[in-house]
Amino acid sequence: MNEGEVFLVKDLFKGYVWNRIPRKDRLLLGTLFLNWVNKTAGNIKAIEKTSSNQQRYEKSSIENQ
Repeated sequence: MNEGEVFLVKDLFKGYVWNRIPRKDRLLLGTLFLNWVNKTAGNIKAIEKTSSNQQRYEKSSIENQ
């Protein structure tokens, strides 16, 4: 993933793999990922949500933190 790239959690999976994960587990995975992003000082930050209420993330450089 490149610096400045915006993504959703589901983008980290191949489409058919994501669709095979039960909905409740996908929701839990999204919640856990958001919590991890908010608790770590890494190079991923949560940005706005999509119109379908999916959390978007942006990869940034460590220097921009």
